[in-house]
Amino acid sequence: MRRRIVWSIVGVSVVVLLVLGIPLGIAVGRLYRNEAVLRLEREASETRRVINVAELIRGDPVELPKDGPIGFALYSSAGRKIAGVGPARADDPVRRALRGDVHDAREGGRIVVAIPVDGNERIVGALRASRPAASVTDRIRNAWLLMVLAAGVALAISGLLAWWQARRLTRPVDALVESAERLGAGDFSVRSTRSGLKELDELGAAVNATAQRLGELLSRERAFSADASHQLRTPIAGIRVTVENALLTPQTDARAALRDLLDPIDRLEATVDDLLDLARDTHGDRTELDVARLLDDLDAEWHGRLAAAARPLRIEVEPQLSRPLVSASAVRQVLDVMLANAFEHGAGSVTVRARRTPGAIAIDVADEGPGVVDTRAPFERRSGDGHGIGLALARALAEAEGGRVVLERPGPGPVFSLFVPIESS
Repeated sequence: MRRRIVWSIVGVSVVVLLVLGIPLGIAVGRLYRNEAVLRLEREASETRRVINVAELIRGDPVELPKDGPIGFALYSSAGRKIAGVGPARADDPVRRALRGDVHDAREGGRIVVAIPVDGNERIVGALRASRPAASVTDRIRNAWLLMVLAAGVALAISGLLAWWQARRLTRPVDALVESAERLGAGDFSVRSTRSGLKELDELGAAVNATAQRLGELLSRERAFSADASHQLRTPIAGIRVTVENALLTPQTDARAALRDLLDPIDRLEATVDDLLDLARDTHGDRTELDVARLLDDLDAEWHGRLAAAARPLRIEVEPQLSRPLVSASAVRQVLDVMLANAFEHGAGSVTVRARRTPGAIAIDVADEGPGVVDTRAPFERRSGDGHGIGLALARALAEAEGGRVVLERPGPGPVFSLFVPIESS
């Protein structure tokens, strides 16, 4: 690309020099020739003044200048040479001068000018002046050489400017190509620097934005994969416990044991479907959420597990709650995480309460445990107390729906709350 730019600029410069230089060279040649003719006419006119016309009429000898590069010849009205250096008989310029015209021509490598000589109100002869054309040719040649030299300097300068401009243009392009290659290789930290060229800077900004979006998307995908695997461990562990209990108890009815597996398998399947929907981010299930019905489903899922640990589950729903337009899958997963957190890290009874707040529906999950000391720890991914993975996922899911998960009360008796926004009418 750099070479093409250089050759393009130099090619344009060559065309411009040819278009301007050729007519200029022709004009300079004509100018020098015209100057030589005018100078020769002036010399002939000055010599004409010193000629004695009376002697010319009488046919007496006439003296003409003989020194210098100019040769003079005097002709009678009949076209016969009387004196000087020139052809014996009148040539075309002399014949024209005898008719009263000043005429110039180029003959035998010399510039010739002939002017009439008049006396007694009639033309009595003609004066012919000539000089070698080589002097004019040398001047023209020197001028053309100087023009060629100037054109060569101009081309050299244009080549240097073209090379500099090509480097200036291709350097950011090369940087963008390198950035694109690194981006294609999976390096999403690549960033393009500004070059000062508007179009390339806009392209670089687009590459930077793409790299940032891809990096954030990959980070979210990796985090979501880790969090989703954590969410699947609980139902899988429940299935494993049921199977192991059946295997360790000889008198267990295998049919009944398999039937007991249906509920955790259904929960596992529902969890997988919800996580896939959330991973695709299609928002296909965003509908008006029936909070009371959702909490009834959670009660059916968690009541037995909490009761087996001698921990009551209470569901409290304020009447006539608004129905927010959100993803039921996301809200179900968030509340499932909050209940799992209360089950694993809390103590005593667990209370789920849905209530109104300004501009949102709040769903609180409280237990009677000691709570947490560091209020930031529950939401920090991979925190030491085991809270981080699930609650970090819950917060991310809630924020994706425009809501938020907060630690309303750290403890004793901690309360985690999910706030789901309601569209204002």
